[in-house]
Amino acid sequence: MRTRTRTAVGATCALLLALTACGSDDEEGGGGGTTAGGEGGGGTVKIGVVTPLSGPAAATYGDAAGNGVEARLAAYEEEGGECSDIDFEVVEADDASNPAGSLAAAQRLVQQEEVYAILSSSQAFYGATAFMLTQPGVPVLGDGTDPSPEWRATGNNLFLSQPVPDITTAYPMVGDFLAAVGGTTMAGVAFSVPASQQALQAAADSAEAAGLDIGYLNDNVQFGSTDVGPIVLGIRDTGADALYLPITFDTALAVVEGLRQNDIEVAGVLAATGYGADLLENPVAVEAAQGVSFSIAYAPVSLGTEATERLRNAVIDQGVESGIPGYAMSSGWFNADLFLHGLELAGCDATQQEFIDELNQDDTWDASGLYGEPIDFTVEDQPQLCQYFVTLEGEEFVAVEGASPACGAPLD
Repeated sequence: MRTRTRTAVGATCALLLALTACGSDDEEGGGGGTTAGGEGGGGTVKIGVVTPLSGPAAATYGDAAGNGVEARLAAYEEEGGECSDIDFEVVEADDASNPAGSLAAAQRLVQQEEVYAILSSSQAFYGATAFMLTQPGVPVLGDGTDPSPEWRATGNNLFLSQPVPDITTAYPMVGDFLAAVGGTTMAGVAFSVPASQQALQAAADSAEAAGLDIGYLNDNVQFGSTDVGPIVLGIRDTGADALYLPITFDTALAVVEGLRQNDIEVAGVLAATGYGADLLENPVAVEAAQGVSFSIAYAPVSLGTEATERLRNAVIDQGVESGIPGYAMSSGWFNADLFLHGLELAGCDATQQEFIDELNQDDTWDASGLYGEPIDFTVEDQPQLCQYFVTLEGEEFVAVEGASPACGAPLD
């Protein structure tokens, strides 16, 4: 297997052409009958990767998602996977950090580049999903970043590479973790957006189920704000000693620093974001975040399993010294891993429709060992979810004993 990457540039295709497409509407592009690798396998398969290469989100994503795809394909080739005789050509397309741009990029990949499948990240997911409605024969694999029910619908050509729970439903893991670190009263902070607010409420329900009292809850913080003085005082005044922060890590870190500056001790702080190489590359953040715990959806590299070592080594080969991918790179990795899984299920010479049909019946994909539970693509809501918990100690994310993974069914 050889992997080649290039970028599809659509300068003449304006973003607003998302509704009409570049090219005629009757072009089928890849089409439901396109065969992976040609008859009998081998040959070339084009994979479209839609990601922000320009615009505000490019600072976070840029080439990282594409690098994650490349890393997974390279590891697959090295291991001699079942379909490793295929020459995978990765074609990147820029979503310009907005849904209209991502829709245009997805259309270009299918109608002009004739890709076999679309792997999408960030806002590209939403544009590619809209495109799915007009091109149902093209597999779309992506990371949904909100709990919208349409992302979880079954029986179509859209497959999420991570479990997306209904965040209005509480699970026991967060509450059990806060209780295990010695917390008795929970505090929490959320941005004034529904996803963050609902995550905080679900965590509070989880904490109550684990026997904690609820102290300070603030779900009206301005997105990205680091003005945390009133928050710190609110935590102090309620006597809260266990903190859950479903917010960006910059804001979470400001809260942690505020607590320390005011000599407010807590039993534990759990952040929903921040795990990754980006934190470790910032000495100031590393010092400030000592003792902070993080929840993540996949096995941390510190576990040293066969699956985590595969990920770690491939990420190091991409130039990340810690071997820990950031969010965008991990997104690319999981999208590519799901693609390879589906291709092996359907057969290395499967048509796109055969790929879609096989994956719609599958309940075995566990990200090649990185997920605590496999994803069942036959149901909208997973019967059980798993999380891994790590704590920053020195310059390492250390897996929390007994919580790697921690799994549970929805609380009644």
